[in-house]
Amino acid sequence: QVQLVESGGGLVQPGGSLKLSCAASGRTLDYFGIGWFRQAPGKEREGVSCISSRINSTYYSDTVKGRFTISRDNAKNTVYLQMNSLKPEDTAVYYCAASVGSCSTWDSGSRFRAWGQGTQVTVSS
Repeated sequence: QVQLVESGGGLVQPGGSLKLSCAASGRTLDYFGIGWFRQAPGKEREGVSCISSRINSTYYSDTVKGRFTISRDNAKNTVYLQMNSLKPEDTAVYYCAASVGSCSTWDSGSRFRAWGQGTQVTVSS
């Protein structure tokens, strides 16, 4: 199975930016749709973004659309989430996850079988 490791989280002021990385091993990442999810204390896990395999279709939740950008670097077997114009409500643990092939029903998270351990993003002044 594919293994995923997130990195790039940290503390940033509102309006700032962070770039998260999701590095894969065990399988070629291009085979998978990769989703980014987040979960804040006391809240349900929320789908943030997804990039499909091969054709690289991208999807975003309404709350991050226009601020976040998901991308893939097949040579590095890594998916990125560039986060701009960060808001305090973006504070959460961010996870990447792998789904075979597509981002169908991606925001539910149920089709994603492999998950990383998460990286903390804190947006605070």
